[in-house]
Amino acid sequence: MSDLLRLATAGSVDDGKSTLVGRLLYDTKSVLADTLDAVHRASVDKGLSTPDLSLLVDGLRSEREQGITIDVAYRYFATPKRSFVLADTPGHVQYTRNTVTGASTAQLAVLLVDARKGVLEQTRRHAAVLALLGVPRLVLAVNKIDLANYDEATFEVIAKEFTDHATALGYPVGSVLSIPVSALVGDNVVDRSARTPWYVGPTLLEHLETVPVEPDPHDAPFRFPVQYVIRTNTAEHTDYRGYAGQVAAGTVRPGDEVVVLPSGRRTTVSRIDTPDGELAEAEAGRSVTLLLDDEIDITRGDLIATVSEAPAPVDEFDATVAWLSDKPLRPGARVLVKHGARTVQAVVTELSARFDEQKLASVPNPQTLDLNEIGRVRVRTAEPLPVDDYAVNRRNGAFLVIDAGDGATLAAGLVGAGLQALEVDPNSLGGDVDAESGDLVSPGP
Repeated sequence: MSDLLRLATAGSVDDGKSTLVGRLLYDTKSVLADTLDAVHRASVDKGLSTPDLSLLVDGLRSEREQGITIDVAYRYFATPKRSFVLADTPGHVQYTRNTVTGASTAQLAVLLVDARKGVLEQTRRHAAVLALLGVPRLVLAVNKIDLANYDEATFEVIAKEFTDHATALGYPVGSVLSIPVSALVGDNVVDRSARTPWYVGPTLLEHLETVPVEPDPHDAPFRFPVQYVIRTNTAEHTDYRGYAGQVAAGTVRPGDEVVVLPSGRRTTVSRIDTPDGELAEAEAGRSVTLLLDDEIDITRGDLIATVSEAPAPVDEFDATVAWLSDKPLRPGARVLVKHGARTVQAVVTELSARFDEQKLASVPNPQTLDLNEIGRVRVRTAEPLPVDDYAVNRRNGAFLVIDAGDGATLAAGLVGAGLQALEVDPNSLGGDVDAESGDLVSPGP
């Protein structure tokens, strides 16, 4: 059975992300015939002689009219070697929030740049967000290589600049690959191009089919956020009381001793139910219903965890947030924090740093965090939350910041996730550095 790769795309406006995704779907024959017919008709209406493959992704009328992708579009396709879940995210700077959403579960991200423009400010911003979210592998697709006359030197300069930036963010060299592609023509997307004989690496699809996939954390400490409490009383199940949810990390088996947080009550797992019957064990990513030996007051939002490695519930913690709202964040802001299925009142007591993704440095004690900015904050909650450090447990270390007034999402938060890991000495990037501002004045060789 083929395994699964979760990936996301990102890049600046008009770099061709939707066309690239459309090319993958088209060339792997992952599109239904009636959908292809609709794309062909729409392309003819636009006066095009070839199919506009971006329409396979940009399905919303408002997106087509504006010429940009304004939401995260998820697409599913498969080859004989692997299945894929792909999140195509928007490129405009005001929609960086959607990139955070699309990349939050990705095992690999494909960043696009226009071969004529090279690495841009938004490219560096996206790379910093991906590094912060812990996406383990990056692919730089240098798109529109046909419009750069398939020039090897142009590709090499862009690839080196991006690789230097990615390694400065903490990516090992082997986890970053650059590929020259033309999404419109199809060069090196699915099929190898004879027009780039100087490129000896894999095509994009070949890399996606063979890149090692980071497994779900089956051997990590067990974490199970309770989504729903099931109570039934039937002829088959008398006084049935089960706790439904998805295993966020680790593995659970009947007989395992667990603790319910934040109450701290201990019990033992007696059974693992699914619609298809009982299981002998359930791993990360599996949706199940747990039955316990003891009757304990458990509600939606509680966390069931391994006794020996349970997180300590806390009502104050440091975190890194990607601010996603037009309304600036200021110290003392009263918000809601959603962790797993639990939502509690909270106060952002301190803004300790703002990360400058262009200089790869922190600005201490900012007055505000504005749209798309990344910052280090301190949060105090009205109720204890059983959180993990994001670097240790990606799923139990993430949370959302919500506007208490209108319910709008304000930020994506990562418990811990220190900004120091993203900071480097600007001199290590090569080139000349302005002594006063710290800006990189000219790129290195």
